[in-house]
Amino acid sequence: MIEALFQPRRLADLELRNRVVMAPMTRQRATAMGVPTDLMARYFDQRASAGLVLTDCTMVGPLPHAYENCPGIYSSEQMAGWRAVTSAVHGRGGIIFAQLWHCGRRSHPELLDRELPVAPSPVADPAEIRTPLGKRPAPIPRELATAEIQAVVGEFEAAARNARAAGFDGVELHGANGYLIDQFLRDCANRREDAYGGSIANRTRFLLEVLDAVSGVWGPSRVGVKLSPGNSAHGMSDSDPDALFTHVTRELGSRPLAYLHLFEPAGVREAGVSADESLSHLGTDHFRPRFRGTLMANGGTMYIRPRQPSGREGRT
Repeated sequence: MIEALFQPRRLADLELRNRVVMAPMTRQRATAMGVPTDLMARYFDQRASAGLVLTDCTMVGPLPHAYENCPGIYSSEQMAGWRAVTSAVHGRGGIIFAQLWHCGRRSHPELLDRELPVAPSPVADPAEIRTPLGKRPAPIPRELATAEIQAVVGEFEAAARNARAAGFDGVELHGANGYLIDQFLRDCANRREDAYGGSIANRTRFLLEVLDAVSGVWGPSRVGVKLSPGNSAHGMSDSDPDALFTHVTRELGSRPLAYLHLFEPAGVREAGVSADESLSHLGTDHFRPRFRGTLMANGGTMYIRPRQPSGREGRT
């Protein structure tokens, strides 16, 4: 099994040199304006031997700003910084995807030039937010108007175009860990009564609209999605997580995506990651039968599980 990790593997139309994936790890090494630095280029260059490298969570616009010194991909200066990163990785023969991210309610006016963060509903994150002035209680976010949601979808689409122009090989949508897409999915944070709230299908609508917009830029085979059904970090919960994420994974499975990237809850004890035992079954073994494409699992480690032939289940 260990030897197999270092064997080449195809990921859609890409040839990976091995099956090791560098998970997204936010290091807050960009400038105050979200511009990737030379240090970031060196950091990713040093890790380019992984089969696939995923970036820090990368802001699609100024309102997704959740932490200081996170990178963005919505300005020309940020794109220039990312070109240095992608050039460094490609110079070592590596493949790199940008993780596109909107934090939603997981922010604070101190990080947003005094503006309130936006979210599906005016429900505050129960955890404190780290700001330039120290930790502060999370504010009640401003609910996105129905008409505004398409503008946010447009931010993701523009970020996907910018990622392509900056030399990335593909993108991953961050739909996990209590950020905006996850907030739309789960009924603890989504109390809407319009087309984006209520039923599971409605709560999934925002994710699918973002996914279709980004896939229109890249083609679905260069787009991955990250979800965290077994993670209750940042106050995430749902009245029926099994039904919700079964529906979501089946919808994703109907599209020829590069991969589905799942948080693996079993045995994980990391800072900021919940150890809620009631969610411990919602890992890759649970969702493998519902998603026949490439599945990545990320807990204490991250690896690729191969596509399973119809009627067969297994582990690698």
